[in-house]
Amino acid sequence: MDRREFIKTGSAAVIGAQLTAAALPGAESAATGAGARRERQPDLITKENAKPGADFQLTRMRPDGSKSFRSSVIEGYCSRQSVKAGEKLDFFVSCKPAGRYSLEIFRMGYYGGVGSRLMTTLGPLQGSTQPVPEMGEARLRECQWEVSTSLTIPEDWPSGVYLGRLSTLPEAADLPYWQSYVIFIVKDERPADILFQCSDSTWQAYNRWPVNESLYTDPRAAHAPGVSVSFDRPYGKYVQILDNPQSMGSGEFLLWEYPLCYWLEKEGYDVTYCSNVDNLDAPNLKRCKTMISIGHDEYWDLRQYENVKKGIEEGLNVLWLSANDVYMVTPFTPNAKGEANRRLTRETCFGEFREEEKEAYAKVLGPFENPGPDERDIIGARTVVPFNGGGDWTCTKPEHWLYEGTGMKAGESIPGLVGWEFHGDPDVQRASLEVIAEGNVWAGGTRLGRYAATIFEGPKGNHVFNASTIFWSQGLSSPPGHMIPWSHFSRPHGPDERVQRITANLLKRGVG
Repeated sequence: MDRREFIKTGSAAVIGAQLTAAALPGAESAATGAGARRERQPDLITKENAKPGADFQLTRMRPDGSKSFRSSVIEGYCSRQSVKAGEKLDFFVSCKPAGRYSLEIFRMGYYGGVGSRLMTTLGPLQGSTQPVPEMGEARLRECQWEVSTSLTIPEDWPSGVYLGRLSTLPEAADLPYWQSYVIFIVKDERPADILFQCSDSTWQAYNRWPVNESLYTDPRAAHAPGVSVSFDRPYGKYVQILDNPQSMGSGEFLLWEYPLCYWLEKEGYDVTYCSNVDNLDAPNLKRCKTMISIGHDEYWDLRQYENVKKGIEEGLNVLWLSANDVYMVTPFTPNAKGEANRRLTRETCFGEFREEEKEAYAKVLGPFENPGPDERDIIGARTVVPFNGGGDWTCTKPEHWLYEGTGMKAGESIPGLVGWEFHGDPDVQRASLEVIAEGNVWAGGTRLGRYAATIFEGPKGNHVFNASTIFWSQGLSSPPGHMIPWSHFSRPHGPDERVQRITANLLKRGVG
């Protein structure tokens, strides 16, 4: 019996269990309390997704202007990147003009194809206009807003990515309402098959709220060191390759990560979620069989790198369903209030500088030392120049177990799957490394680059797979509210059975 048949067969049992829980007050809370958060619950995601779904999407978005990245009419942020059940999360919200608003909180998943479940609604609440911070040292914009409302995460909320939909509540019926998101992750401590690591450090690195302040807008150089960003500010509109106002406040999750979340939960995998910052703690990795990096996972603290490297040595499977990964060394530091891990500062890059970077860095730094460790040690390949481009994902080893059931032949391609960034320069000195897909990419439609998708064995029979594309999740699903990207005159084609089967083959080896 395959996974989908098993889930269908188990649906009646799941519904029956839910009815039993509903008939016994407190039964669900008791089953998912502090003790259960440390126990295996392999059917947790299946049970969760049998519950009724609800539409999470924004309907009315109002950026401040045609070139603005923010929506000051309603915007907000959370006090922490991730939080456990039983812990308190603060929300900071600003409304301009001041007025009433509501906050609906959704857990993202499959939920019968609807894509999310409404967990709770806070409000009506009274909003005020909160101040925009001045630019400080290291081009830092860090809000010192008053807490607008707080929530202690209920014991029965499972790990997942949670979107809060902020909506203004106009006093008169003839006035429009406006919306944006806040986003946070509920984490847990339970052993699970799969650890879904959100790439939220990279979301923040590119966040240009309030005017044009990201790690890329220093006038000295695009990759200048000594620039900082803070998680104590709203996420503005997504800024690369898509003009997507419906992303306002959600980081990059809806674009690059949500299709994997939707597909994993649809297929009933045993998955738990975390933030980049959570992998500063080695035990977070040790409780799972496979870690997935998804989408655009560029910005890493050295402690993350060391923990993942050690995890691979101890038998952790790692799937890099992502690209431009582990590129910039950005340590986490406290904010002005002393709250841990609320700032990122760019120091240097992983591995040797690329030739095009040496001149730019020399202008800013003068003579410099060799940068951080080689990211190929944990990926198998690395970011290369040109950084961007689009291309087809072309099979080179059809006999590899990775391709089982796909029917792919040598030289056969999945159109448009590579982009808009990729990995190349594979670690050919590693004896077990195999290049399982490779080919050309074209930056700007004209500048030639070369990508390489790789896999290598770890010392415990584990494996490390590098898909070499930010677009990988586009081949898994196209959930509600999702938009297919387009970049460098190239685009992926959406869900593809071959991408789904390759991913399933990797997970079958990785989790059993």
